[in-house]
Amino acid sequence: MRRYAPLLAAGLFATTIPALAPAQAQAAGAPGYLTQKPAWHRCDSHAPAAYQCATIKVPLDYRHPEGRKIDLAISRLKSSNPAKRHGVLLLNPGGPGGSGLDLPLFLGDALPKKVKEQYDLVGFDPRGVGRSTPISCGLNDAEQRWDRPYKRETFARDTAWAKSVAAKCRATSGDLLPYITTRNTARDMDVVRSVLRERTISYLGYSYGTYLGAVYAQMFPTRTDRVVLDSAVDPARIWRGMIQVWASGAEPAYDRWAKWTAARNRTYKLGSTPAAVSKTFYGLVAQANRKPIPIQGQKLTGDDIRSYLRGAFFSPKSAAEAVVELKKAAAGQHVGAAALPMLPTPARTAAEAPADNGTAVFWAVACGDTRSWPKDPAQYRRDALRDKARYPLYGDIASNILPCAFWGKNIEAETPMTGTAKVLTVQNEWDSQTPLASGKGLHRALKGSKMVLALGGEGHGVYLTPGSCANAPIDAYLTTGKLPKADITCRTTSSGQRNPLSGAVPGPFPAAPNRF
Repeated sequence: MRRYAPLLAAGLFATTIPALAPAQAQAAGAPGYLTQKPAWHRCDSHAPAAYQCATIKVPLDYRHPEGRKIDLAISRLKSSNPAKRHGVLLLNPGGPGGSGLDLPLFLGDALPKKVKEQYDLVGFDPRGVGRSTPISCGLNDAEQRWDRPYKRETFARDTAWAKSVAAKCRATSGDLLPYITTRNTARDMDVVRSVLRERTISYLGYSYGTYLGAVYAQMFPTRTDRVVLDSAVDPARIWRGMIQVWASGAEPAYDRWAKWTAARNRTYKLGSTPAAVSKTFYGLVAQANRKPIPIQGQKLTGDDIRSYLRGAFFSPKSAAEAVVELKKAAAGQHVGAAALPMLPTPARTAAEAPADNGTAVFWAVACGDTRSWPKDPAQYRRDALRDKARYPLYGDIASNILPCAFWGKNIEAETPMTGTAKVLTVQNEWDSQTPLASGKGLHRALKGSKMVLALGGEGHGVYLTPGSCANAPIDAYLTTGKLPKADITCRTTSSGQRNPLSGAVPGPFPAAPNRF
């Protein structure tokens, strides 16, 4: 059922959707988009009849709401107990570039009854994604791969790639790209609120969806009800800094893994001290850089290994098992088909969307949201050299040049986090995609927010993970609307169970080559 894109701009506008009554909106020149009535229908003959879909129209350019309209695909599962219904819970799985249309089905199975009774679960494909006027940059698989290690001899090619991607995006979707941004998606969310005839909306957003929810809360504070932001993006880091925090966040996880694995040398035989374990791992990296290691039909370089395993180190047991299998492959031994789960798998894309849809949306948002991207290629070279020394696992990859260096002028600046936002932020201690520093950054930026921190929690996506100590306080907030009086720090004993939405929650960057 799930429709996924392969994850991870000039003019925008300073105005927001007017917070007007329908008649006032009409008078203000908004030709009916706030008062349209969704034509709900069964989403799919193979899906439950209660799962309904509709397509509404939103302005491409909110400065000119009477101008071109684009599609916005929405879905819903109504409250299981209308007598207890509180309102709607709008859902976003992350990205940018992630489809959220089927998210009510996933949550409908996972949410506790007391939460489902209170809300109509509402999903949507953000503008540019899936069924919502999808965009493309016309990129092939090789062009979508962005995690490129810095090397002096390849930097000119990497720069040419970044420039080419930006040019292809402009050539293929230049009429839409400037308007595919977080601020405009937040405006679309308020249109959804309006057409559903709701005074306020509640919201559950994962990963990139946390930043989207934070922006909505800043732009539309009087329209914001109960908001849960799970596995958070730091607004101060958008968007280059969110890639770079992968490198700084990976080093503590790697050190933890090396210590954990050394204590279990009888099992894994990778070294009896952290230094010995690290020597084994970086020995495999060096070997693969000299001669790629064949495994599962691919030949992995040392740079591939660093990239693919970066996220795995946040779960020591999984990483240790993966390195054991890698060591076997390096020695010419047979490796099972499921030995290295971090290897890239074919991305699932909505049938209605171009194959590069998720990547195109990512670059549109990442480059169009902020003016902070350096424009001088030499700056990327200097940063990559610096961070390769600071963060040997991933630093040079995280700071290498990207298409945003050539994107062009951004008219609308990023959203300042200056207003009070009484929302709940949620974070695992060991999250590879939005590391702990990022989660703390969003909490710090949102004045009035409260945080639930699951010490020992592993993985991307906290809420609804079986056994997570964060589930109970989140349930309490969603059902009562009362934030905790103070931040909550609890302890989760990792059981190896994954969040049931882990396949539905892309990290806040395009998955090239590995899925998040």
